[in-house]
Amino acid sequence: MNPATLQAMADFPRQLEQFYDAIPEGHRDWTPLSWDGCPSETFSARGQICHVRDIEIDGYHVRLQRTLTEANPLLESLDGYVLEKERNYAGADAREALAAFRAARVKTMAILSGVTPQQLDRTAEFEGYGALTLRSLVHYLCSHDQQHLAGLQWLLGKIDAARA
Repeated sequence: MNPATLQAMADFPRQLEQFYDAIPEGHRDWTPLSWDGCPSETFSARGQICHVRDIEIDGYHVRLQRTLTEANPLLESLDGYVLEKERNYAGADAREALAAFRAARVKTMAILSGVTPQQLDRTAEFEGYGALTLRSLVHYLCSHDQQHLAGLQWLLGKIDAARA
């Protein structure tokens, strides 16, 4: 597995918390009038944190395990906006969500640390993405991380512009 990808994934919980902490108090549930140009799903800062937690646990943990243990499984895509409503992201404790995400990422990294080169070539079909390997799935997870860091930075820009 690409060492830079694994390092980025290991660093992500710290970066996520730093970017969330940069959101001004009173703006953690703020949303802009327009989401045009947003590089991630259109969640508030608190929603971004909850979404990343849920996709890690309910999405990628399941996808990684199924790809490792099943022959060419069909991996489900999750609707983040349905999860947002069902799990009441607006009422969530962001610090608890961050802690749960950190623990989930430790588990993800532990799963990946035990993967052999042959297992990285295991295949699956990912709803909305198509055919992939376990290695592909790890890259998609890292990409998802980066999208949400960009989403928080985008929100910071919108917040600053609205306050000017």
